[in-house]
Amino acid sequence: MNTAILTPASKFRPFRRRPSYAPITSDLNPYHILWRYQILEPDGDIVTYWNHVFLVTSLISLFLDPLYFFLPSVGGPACLTSDTSLGIVVTFFRTVSDLFYLLHMVMKFRTAFVAPSSRGLGRGELVMDAHTIAMRYLKSDFIIDLAATLPLPQIVIWLVIPATKKDRADQTNNTLALIVLIQYVPRLFLIFPLNRRIIKTTGVVAKTAWAGAAYNLLLYMLASHVLGASWYLLSMGRQHACWKAECAKESAAGISFCLPSFLDCKSLELEERQYWMNATRVVANCDARGHDTEFKFGMFADAFTNDVASSKFIEKYLYCLWWGLKNLSSYGQTLETSIYIGETTFCIVICIGGLVLFSQLIGNMQVLFSASFSSFFFFLFPD
Repeated sequence: MNTAILTPASKFRPFRRRPSYAPITSDLNPYHILWRYQILEPDGDIVTYWNHVFLVTSLISLFLDPLYFFLPSVGGPACLTSDTSLGIVVTFFRTVSDLFYLLHMVMKFRTAFVAPSSRGLGRGELVMDAHTIAMRYLKSDFIIDLAATLPLPQIVIWLVIPATKKDRADQTNNTLALIVLIQYVPRLFLIFPLNRRIIKTTGVVAKTAWAGAAYNLLLYMLASHVLGASWYLLSMGRQHACWKAECAKESAAGISFCLPSFLDCKSLELEERQYWMNATRVVANCDARGHDTEFKFGMFADAFTNDVASSKFIEKYLYCLWWGLKNLSSYGQTLETSIYIGETTFCIVICIGGLVLFSQLIGNMQVLFSASFSSFFFFLFPD
């Protein structure tokens, strides 16, 4: 078997020996032998390299998921539509990132661990038995990794919603937002133990102070990206809530016959909707630019007064990213809110989250650059 495996022994350790009555035949594939009879060291070169690759992939995946929040947009008077082209692109890249999560699970099934009973005796004894490794992984991190790996948004948007035949824009947006937010928690949770594992193996996540500062700034940008995308989706929800409320009022008063399906842009060509548009006041009563509008948009009014809701994707994305950066850095002090409970709760989260994240960003950069300058002055003045 040693002649079949060309990988250096420092990267792999055999976890068991084949019995003498089962000799290795020459027709076995070397990669099959490698997979079946070899276990990776947790501090080996392959695992260390993979941890760095998976960290980058995880960050990209965390940037991808909030892009689903940009699918809804105002596609006409008093109707919402969904951007199918954007959904296809995001789904493709999301599926590619899911494959990396699956490979990470496979790596964990083949990575040894230090026996807890031997951690106090120097380096510790590595457990190389595949069955023991698999059982330990199944009892510890497997559920979280599986929850982060499942392609839930793809299943919901392309299989579940079309099968229910009730794929109105507002229902699609609410369902996708719920699924993405639920799965975002385990995906975000995987970043922290991965950081600790990389630091434990190599000492640092980034080799230079500037790279470390860029990494911390990237995490801050990620939080701003999530905040801006969430604000945009909530803005669409408030606009639809206004249309729905006014529609119900007119139907109850007998002014016009309004169906909830009229608020979806798929019904633009219906004769009933066109007749309803000639008689309704929904558009005028839900205009965020109007000063006499009874419905209060609060912090979400900018999405409609600045035409963000009907803009192209790159324009709305950059605006929402700027909105997230501005309010996360200022702790939401410039926001004007209404008394809507969801809106005030969102502002509280912005204030507390901005304070914590901005303080952590500044603190981490001070530590990185102070350590770098200390090393530089020690190099210039060794005495």
